[in-house]
Amino acid sequence: MFSKPCRGELWALLPLRVFLGGTFLYAGLSKLFDTHYLDPASPLGVQAQMLHAATTSPIGPLVSFAAGHPTAVGLAIAFAEVAVGVGTLLGLFARVAALGGFLLALSFFLTVSWTTRPYYFGADIVFAAAWTPLLVAGDAGLFSTTDRLRAAIRRRRPPDHVPDGVERRILLWGGLVTATAAAFGGGVIILSRLTTTDPKPSRPADPGPNSRTVIAAVSAVAVGSSTSFTTPNGSAAYLVRPSADTFLAFLATCTHQGCPVTPAGAGFRCPCHGSSFDGTGQVTGGPATRALTSVPVQVVDGQVTTA
Repeated sequence: MFSKPCRGELWALLPLRVFLGGTFLYAGLSKLFDTHYLDPASPLGVQAQMLHAATTSPIGPLVSFAAGHPTAVGLAIAFAEVAVGVGTLLGLFARVAALGGFLLALSFFLTVSWTTRPYYFGADIVFAAAWTPLLVAGDAGLFSTTDRLRAAIRRRRPPDHVPDGVERRILLWGGLVTATAAAFGGGVIILSRLTTTDPKPSRPADPGPNSRTVIAAVSAVAVGSSTSFTTPNGSAAYLVRPSADTFLAFLATCTHQGCPVTPAGAGFRCPCHGSSFDGTGQVTGGPATRALTSVPVQVVDGQVTTA
């Protein structure tokens, strides 16, 4: 037979619980207060992301169906993340919250992260695995709001009370606690966004006339193609030729979290989190919100060089 884990062993789950609960609460609130999230015309919106993911996801038909109802599905995802986060942090129906977190992470893995190669570069599969200890152990009685609510309600009930009444009251009070915590978290996010300005995207330093790098001969770059090169300061970059007379260059770094982008069709894609960019470097799919950083180039004597 298995021995019952001691209280010291159960405390080992607390850091994981705080991290997962805080992350999912923040993720849900960020979606709710993101002006792009429910905008069907925005390439950063949930509908655009679902349509993009449907082309490669193993559950593509289901994702396509969800993309036809972006507002309902988007709000369901955001509120589910909030509920999972609050439940995990406060110990409210902890196993139910852990199951919700696991299913959300698994759905993200099957959609947003499915094309990430190698698979361990994607965060969603790690989140799915991280929820399993909490799914098994729940809150382990540590900082458990459910246990406190149950004890408080039973103290106030007569000895012959009906157990079902206790559970109904726990559901009611648990819902009120969740709503209050979510409202507080939302206020914090709104305040932080009002008091924080977004930094201007950095531009690569001008290498100067004596540090120009020859990238390629004009004749070597076909219209609609791209070629990789290294900037004078050692950064990886891509040169693209969208038309016969136009050359553009961008740093090969995703503006979301700095992962290297790779050519994908007529544009670029980040293998880490699924962000995509068109041939002019503009965002066509999130979670990135800024265009690729441009690198000035010019044509000199039939050669494309850094400017």
